[in-house]
Amino acid sequence: MNTRMRRAAVAVAATAMAVSLAACGSAEEADSAKETGAKKGDDLKIGLLLPENQTARYEKFDKPLIEKKISELTNGKAELVYANAKQDATTQTQQIDTMITNKVDALIVDAVDSKAIAGGVKKAKDQGIPVVAFDRLAEGPIDAYTSFDNEEVGHVQGKALLEALGDKAKDGQIVMMNGAITDPNAALFKKGALAELDGKVNIGKSYDTKEWKPENANANMEAAISALGKDKIIGVYSANDGMAGGIITALKSGGFSKLPPVTGQDAELAGVQRIVAGEQFMSVYKPYAPEAAAAAEMAVALARGEKLDSIAKEKTDSPTNKGIPSVLVPVVSLTKDNIKDTVVKDGVYTVAEICTPKYKAACDKLGLK
Repeated sequence: MNTRMRRAAVAVAATAMAVSLAACGSAEEADSAKETGAKKGDDLKIGLLLPENQTARYEKFDKPLIEKKISELTNGKAELVYANAKQDATTQTQQIDTMITNKVDALIVDAVDSKAIAGGVKKAKDQGIPVVAFDRLAEGPIDAYTSFDNEEVGHVQGKALLEALGDKAKDGQIVMMNGAITDPNAALFKKGALAELDGKVNIGKSYDTKEWKPENANANMEAAISALGKDKIIGVYSANDGMAGGIITALKSGGFSKLPPVTGQDAELAGVQRIVAGEQFMSVYKPYAPEAAAAAEMAVALARGEKLDSIAKEKTDSPTNKGIPSVLVPVVSLTKDNIKDTVVKDGVYTVAEICTPKYKAACDKLGLK
């Protein structure tokens, strides 16, 4: 794996409360898993199912980081069995069946559709395979969960948009470009953002963007410009960077002489470059290494039949489960002022990667050299 992706592992708490396995499967299953894990030692087979490959993070960061951490935890003996659903919930359900057939010892799942995945999760559990929900809180009898504080992501985005608008926050209307309704995180982002924005801005249009696709955000933004008029739009809440790209393209095509502030999330390279160029106001930097490390640590522990006391310090409730052992990783508001202290310092991108010839002059102004 590229050494630039190295980051600090998630801190563990030895004093965490004991985790009850009752909500996650029978005592017999837990005993069976423990026995199997004890026999296997480091010779484990861990399944990883990621939801799509349009967002850069999954293939560039999450997969290699999880694979590296699993290898470290098992002295290089564990096998990672990987599949990507390419945004198709039915495909992902079939991939779970394949993982069961392959007899994986634990499964890490980032759900395309958090509700649709529940049946597949139950199938895995019925076969004694523990399931870790990664990044999105899947429904069904999952054993553990790791993600970022997703409601806080929305708060960070909302606060940043208000900061950008300043005393002109009510001088026009904003457009809200939320994520896909199939992603429970999107609802949390929206909830956090609205907690900051309600009563402080006028929301002219709000969209739930199908499949998070930039082209769908682009079409929605074109519709918003047509409905509201370009002179009325003073800001755009975009739930992630990919959609922000589609939105900014629509704004440019729509005749905006000066782009309104646009938020984002994920600190994608293109998003960081738009921030450098002054086209996008901010993104949310989510350190992927701690999240990936937590998923790997929990999956390996569960495969061995071990408790999660020293790894999962928090509990999360899903619509189907209560008190799920969880690791929630903090997030950072990324603006032009802290690019060097975040994504560059953490080795996500080099200055050379960000400051291509197209962005060199803007980088020089920001002291990115």
